[in-house]
Amino acid sequence: MRQRSLIAITAALAAGALTLTACGSRDDKGGDSAAGGDTTVVIGVDAPLTGDLSALGLGIKNSVDLAAKQANEKKYVKGVTFKIEALDDQAQPSSGQQNATKLVADKNVLGVVGPLNSSVAESMQKVFDDAKLVQVSPANTNPALTQGPDWNGGTKKRPFNSYFRTATTDAIQGPFAAQYLFNDAKKKKVFVVDDKKTYGAGLAATFKAEFTKLGGKVAGEDHVNPETKDFSAVVTKIKSSGADVVYYGGEYPAAGPLSKQIKKAGAKIPLVGGDGIYSADFIKLSGKEGEGDLATSVGAPVETLPSAKEFVANYKAGGYKEAYEAYGGYSYDSAWSIIEAVKKVVDDNGGKLPEDARSKVLDAMKGVSFDGVTGKVAFDEFGDATNKQLTVYQYKGGNWAAVKSGTFSG
Repeated sequence: MRQRSLIAITAALAAGALTLTACGSRDDKGGDSAAGGDTTVVIGVDAPLTGDLSALGLGIKNSVDLAAKQANEKKYVKGVTFKIEALDDQAQPSSGQQNATKLVADKNVLGVVGPLNSSVAESMQKVFDDAKLVQVSPANTNPALTQGPDWNGGTKKRPFNSYFRTATTDAIQGPFAAQYLFNDAKKKKVFVVDDKKTYGAGLAATFKAEFTKLGGKVAGEDHVNPETKDFSAVVTKIKSSGADVVYYGGEYPAAGPLSKQIKKAGAKIPLVGGDGIYSADFIKLSGKEGEGDLATSVGAPVETLPSAKEFVANYKAGGYKEAYEAYGGYSYDSAWSIIEAVKKVVDDNGGKLPEDARSKVLDAMKGVSFDGVTGKVAFDEFGDATNKQLTVYQYKGGNWAAVKSGTFSG
């Protein structure tokens, strides 16, 4: 259990203001370069720590921090002390690429958790792959990141061997939502909206394909600029379309206001989205009008998993100001997968990091398998999570409530 006195250390790590020199640091050859006998291994974190999506990003950062602290407390990797370096990408691909370059330049970084956004991941993958630096995202869901641009055309090819993820993909998430809406919620006519970004457009496309395959009708389609909070033009189209549900491919900063404006215009139909809207901030932004809206998210509700009880308790005891949000458990497991890979490399090398530690950690990641917060954690030949579970949540009574968990049957 973390003590309250470590809250200040957490904040200092997040700000990049604390250096654990007492623990030592690894020199370029992987040796012990300071007194104390320990080698410092840095786990990088890239996420939106400021801006509209910071609620999700801070949950990612805090959960990685908790994993590193617990690994240190347990002395899980003999002779190794873990620390984190958290960088803010503000959900911008250009910032993500700059952060990737910075993390690659730090020889102590042996793995990176993040980012949140698939579009940001696209800008980072080659930088990490060229450096043979492992990247594990707890949140990216665009299938092309692991299976290539022609993943839906029958040709799946892994673009970058250094990229892994613990979240399942939109190839499953979109169709899972479509099956729930058509079969369970009995919705037959949908208006599809997306924000034209990598995540949102991709998710909306997989949803639409499955919904129409099931026999559902598309009443209309449109795109929005998520930076514009006045959606009156698209709201007018939705209201006149006769749709009984709206599917939104995008994230909560736009989804919340869109939902509110749809209802205020007189269209009393639910807005449904993916994991990008599954946040307490969506509830704040959509207000009472959002009651009844739905979201899918990766995995089962963390609070209901026996495997997550310790994580939830330790996160609370850690005194983090922000909630772990939708990706907390996946972020913890992403960090722990890097820790497991580092442990194998150290154990295989007589208790020390080898000179080519990054490439060895990358090789070790392929065989990582353990029981994590979110269930069994392992990766397939594409670097995708083998855990394909998803959950439908409904906004009711001021909170998100799980209504159905399962896997896509396609």
